Amino acid sequence: MTGVESLGEQTPQSLVIRQARVVDPMTKCDRILDVWLQEGRIKQVGVDLDAVPADCPELEAQGSILAPGLVDVYSYSAEPGFEDRETFADLKRSALAGGYTRLALVAQQDELVNHAAGVAQLQALASQPSTPQPRCCVWGNLTQGREGEQMTELLELKQSQVVGLADGRPLNNPLLLRRILEYGQGLSLPIALYGCDRRLMGSGAARDSAESLRLGLPPIPASAETTAISMILELVAELGTPVHLMRLSTARAVELVAAAKAQGYPISASTPWTHLIWDTRDLQEYDSNLHLDPPLGTPSDRQALREAVKSGTIDAIAIDHCPYTYEEKTVAFSESPPGTVGFPVALSLLWQRLVMTQDWTALELWQALSSRPAQCLGQTPASVTPHETAELVLFNPHQSWWVNRSSLPSPAYNTPVLDTQLQGRVQRVWCG
Repeated sequence: MTGVESLGEQTPQSLVIRQARVVDPMTKCDRILDVWLQEGRIKQVGVDLDAVPADCPELEAQGSILAPGLVDVYSYSAEPGFEDRETFADLKRSALAGGYTRLALVAQQDELVNHAAGVAQLQALASQPSTPQPRCCVWGNLTQGREGEQMTELLELKQSQVVGLADGRPLNNPLLLRRILEYGQGLSLPIALYGCDRRLMGSGAARDSAESLRLGLPPIPASAETTAISMILELVAELGTPVHLMRLSTARAVELVAAAKAQGYPISASTPWTHLIWDTRDLQEYDSNLHLDPPLGTPSDRQALREAVKSGTIDAIAIDHCPYTYEEKTVAFSESPPGTVGFPVALSLLWQRLVMTQDWTALELWQALSSRPAQCLGQTPASVTPHETAELVLFNPHQSWWVNRSSLPSPAYNTPVLDTQLQGRVQRVWCG
């Protein structure tokens, strides 16, 4: 089976997947194996399984990769409030098309997850039945309306079963941030912070570089990121509260995180997938789908980020999926809202640019997209081992496909790769 249209089909109670390349970062496995699934669990894994009932359906998977489902640390849900951008049903179809079985969502509606009732509303939307059904978790707001001025009722949000606490925006009030980290010491919840000083960012739209100067785009200095990260790290050193650093985008930020980890700071970090694919040299067409927050880095930034993810200095690759309508994005680069969709195309592009070039192994990519993101969220990673839940993705690295409005499973198509051909496509997903 190939293509997005096959992802929603009912899976038999029992199924043997034959001759798949099993890639599992939890067991460091990268081998050709058979995998027997039964009633939503992995019954057996081995070479040439022969104890399978004669009437058990089989799926020939030569040349395809069978691996744990992908996990996203943060992305945006447009519904409720912005259904013209993307509904929850659209979001889940997009996630499944990209191999994602777990999502951690920030609401685009600023006030929604200030309190338990809003969290419950978003959770109810996320749990509406679909087949298969990705696991959707919700980030609660750190501050009221994500405005960075007044702390929310963090304990109430914890009791409403949020996955963690995050505004998804910079928090530039040092005293408030310190109080949040003091209060967060006893919550045992991930606290995710976006290190960016909006005062240094100003009205910028692109990373300060020779390219932004030549293109006439208002610059954003790297120090807008690094000064904010330095402040966060100083507070973590003082208080010891674990923190997840979102959206790293500069080589200097990588150095700061590496030094902090070497000193034992309780931190994890992630970078958007886009910043591993593109850099400031790709802005020459003024494609508003490459207007991102944080902005794309320089070529040296991109290389530093790639090396940091590969080594584990940066724990996870985030999708940071952010849907907008055609009308919202079809404006001048600097005036467009920053963000791009990513679920349907990220795995294909990362495979092409990192694994097909032999810069990374398949195991290294799956670590950054599956096992380590789950750990950042405080969750147990999925694994392709007997008795585990069948939370799996079957990916054909040889299949080519065109990214266009008909092939994308959502009306949100604000992507820089629209009308281009990619190699590597998800064939099927099991969500357990």
